[in-house]
Amino acid sequence: MKKLLKYMKEYWLRCLLAPFFKLLEATSELFVPLVMADIIDKGIKYGDCGYILGKCGILVLLAVLGLSFTVLAQYFSAVSAVGFVTNVKKALMRHILSFEYSEIDRTGTASLLARMTGDLSEVQNGVNLTLRLFMRSPFIVIGAAVMAFTVDRPGAMVFAVVIPILFAVVFAILLSCVPIFKKIQAKSEKLLFSVREHLYGVRVIRSFGIDGREKKKFDEDNGALTKFSRFAGKISALLNPLTYVIINLGIVALLYSGAIRVEEGKLTVGQTVALYNYMSQILIELLKLANLVISISRSLSAASRVGEVFEIGSSAKQGGAPVGDSDEALRLEGVSFAYSDGASPVLSDISFSLRKGETLGIIGPTGSGKTTLINLISGFYEPTQGNIKVYGGDASSLDQPSLRRAVRRVPQHSVLFRGTVRDNLLWAQDADDDELKDAARTAQALGFIEEKGGLDAPVGEDGAGLSGGQKQRLAIARALVGRPGFIIFDDSFSALDPATDKELRRSIGALEQDPTVIISSQRTSSVMSADKILVLEDGRCVGYGAHAELLSSCPVYREIYATQFGEESIPPLNGKEGAE
Repeated sequence: MKKLLKYMKEYWLRCLLAPFFKLLEATSELFVPLVMADIIDKGIKYGDCGYILGKCGILVLLAVLGLSFTVLAQYFSAVSAVGFVTNVKKALMRHILSFEYSEIDRTGTASLLARMTGDLSEVQNGVNLTLRLFMRSPFIVIGAAVMAFTVDRPGAMVFAVVIPILFAVVFAILLSCVPIFKKIQAKSEKLLFSVREHLYGVRVIRSFGIDGREKKKFDEDNGALTKFSRFAGKISALLNPLTYVIINLGIVALLYSGAIRVEEGKLTVGQTVALYNYMSQILIELLKLANLVISISRSLSAASRVGEVFEIGSSAKQGGAPVGDSDEALRLEGVSFAYSDGASPVLSDISFSLRKGETLGIIGPTGSGKTTLINLISGFYEPTQGNIKVYGGDASSLDQPSLRRAVRRVPQHSVLFRGTVRDNLLWAQDADDDELKDAARTAQALGFIEEKGGLDAPVGEDGAGLSGGQKQRLAIARALVGRPGFIIFDDSFSALDPATDKELRRSIGALEQDPTVIISSQRTSSVMSADKILVLEDGRCVGYGAHAELLSSCPVYREIYATQFGEESIPPLNGKEGAE
């Protein structure tokens, strides 16, 4: 929690005013039993209506003051809590957006989502309650005990016995609950991950008819959370009965001793009622304090989980040299990569170069490392070994925003955002309508965009309402806005029919700026017209060259080509059939 307190700086005055007004409200409440004692002992005893009405006016004044102080305290605490958590959310989101793929892979999107939403809600609730009650409840408990001693010292000795016992019971129960709350939050995160996974894959679940199996899996996760929640509930449920028993025993002792002293003339009825009221105030405030400590323990646990995210350092480089303008657009020198320490390399000793304006195709079987290589070139991961140079500069030393602007990438899975077509196309950079339409035309997307209502046509969450091919074309159009000089297509044509695929590649090749293009694909037809083709298998380069060259020299490429076009399509090699 200490690491988050810096986001409270601008609210420090409100943080002081909230408990200050709560203490004023508590002070007014402590005087109520004394006024009631005077009404009983002086007003009612002697039948003095004027005196009673005067004291009733004081009670009304105390009530108005208490209400005013409470409203002010509630306002300042709410503003402080909401403002504090808003600042934390902004900082947390900025920090998460600075993560590279490695940090997101390690933490998990479900975990980040849980900490951004549920955990911060717990923190906000804890801060709000702390500002309002953390000082008020102990103040009332101690104040009521002190006031009881001013009323009658012998009678108040009951308080000296009851209060320590109450504190011991309350904190013993609460301390046993704290570790359980941490486990509950971990189980809640796991359940959130399960819900997210099921909602994301609901179509797959239903298409395979495995609803029952997934419901059972969800029930297991939910059952584990319920088990811990019930256990915590059973322990915390002991709080109210135990405190009520102790307080009621104290009240019995107080009334018994008070009755004896009233009979002896050492204590008045009004003073006995005042002592009883102070005991009741202590009971109420201790229950509030108990619930407050439960909330604070949850809040502290949640705050520590949020703080863990801030402790994750981003591997993204801050600053660095701007992207240059070398004729060599890309060079890889002995690049190897593994996703974690000790893991087997996903890519091993990859080397090639690409000149400005050339097109490189990357092809290989599933799991050969194509997307990983694209991620390395895009700067989302750093190679375990070797160097990557973009326009003559080492990618690891380049300014990351500059690199992102210089190298546009269309991901394998098209990600669209809720809004309009225009909103999605403008993610790349600001552009007028003519530029947006030019990009959409090149991506073969202008036709369906106009059919749906033009640039202001709505786009649902994750592209809901669009086909797979339409989403891919819209994602490609977004990357083409601003006419970038370097574009990477990571299997971005997979949902397109062959005719659209061919026309799209033709229109990209005809762009005036003659961009450098990398196309990663499973289809030979998507890469065969490239200047150079890199063939991957099990993370290694097994072929590099033009289409015709690879057909004669690379068995893996020949096999992929034959699988898609047939053995008979392979031209003869050295007087023999390619299939031989």
